[in-house]
Amino acid sequence: MHSPVPGRVLIPALLLLLALAFWLALALGPVSLSLGDSLRALLRLAGLPLAGAGLEQAELIVGQIRLPRALLGLAVGAVLALCGVAMQGLFRNPLADPGLVGVSSGAALGAALAIVGAALLGGAPAWLAPWLLSVCAFAGGLGVTALVYRLGRHDGETRVATMLLAGVAVTALAGAGIGLFSYLADDATLRSLTFWNLGSLNGASYARLWPLLPVAAAVALWLPRRAAALNALLLGESEARHLGFEVERLKRELVLCTALGVGAAVAAAGMIGFVGLVVPHLVRLLSGPDHRLLLPAAALAGAALLLLADLAARLLLAPAELPLGTLTALLGAPFFLYLLRRERF
Repeated sequence: MHSPVPGRVLIPALLLLLALAFWLALALGPVSLSLGDSLRALLRLAGLPLAGAGLEQAELIVGQIRLPRALLGLAVGAVLALCGVAMQGLFRNPLADPGLVGVSSGAALGAALAIVGAALLGGAPAWLAPWLLSVCAFAGGLGVTALVYRLGRHDGETRVATMLLAGVAVTALAGAGIGLFSYLADDATLRSLTFWNLGSLNGASYARLWPLLPVAAAVALWLPRRAAALNALLLGESEARHLGFEVERLKRELVLCTALGVGAAVAAAGMIGFVGLVVPHLVRLLSGPDHRLLLPAAALAGAALLLLADLAARLLLAPAELPLGTLTALLGAPFFLYLLRRERF
């Protein structure tokens, strides 16, 4: 068993990795820019009066296409990783994932309702379509999570095992609903629904980013405030109660926080799996189980990983683009199987 990496080393290293991933995300793509031009274009967007040949084109590419995409990837990756830490702390299992409580499938069901329902009703106005998708996906994730939480309550207590089984059942039910909407969709709508379910940052815009930012900020600020409670929960529920923590309230807060965070992320970028599983586990191997370090380190690592995965999705088959959710599944599923074999769960 190796000793944990100190926070004074791990956090700066992850910050450096995230800065490099963000810089590469601005520079590389179908029209590649030099690292210098991409940095100067970013500084021009920040208001600095820099001049140079071709900087106007670089500023347009960075400002209108790559900057919103990179910011969206950063926010989605950080939120999914933080919610993964929260679920692993709640279930006291390093193989837990935000999808266990049904929030991802619920958000996907809400998005399917928005995409197919709008098409069946003749289409939503152009200004309303992005907001309609986000609101429906967000509401679907929150509604399904509330149902799973209610099914897991008994005699005033939240039974984690019951909630887990309810999440599996409700996820299957949501999958059936998505299948029904897919059957009702025409060819064009089915194509849109399929690509959304595959997950992607393609078509990122500031309009898609703004609804996610307040939720991402709230999750990133609130979860670290519960680090001590999550550390106590690792000892067991009765031990956490004896240490003075309100365990039932903590469970409600963790479930609600996960529903808000993952629902907003899925609404913004579609279904992107395994980030909430792989990133917290990898960071825990480096930092140890202390949530005071694990939470901020997971947020930085999740943001960097998703930016690098999106960069690979853009470049591997250029000029075509791999769906980001497919790529994260291709990387995450073998890692999950390795963990199952290693930990003997």
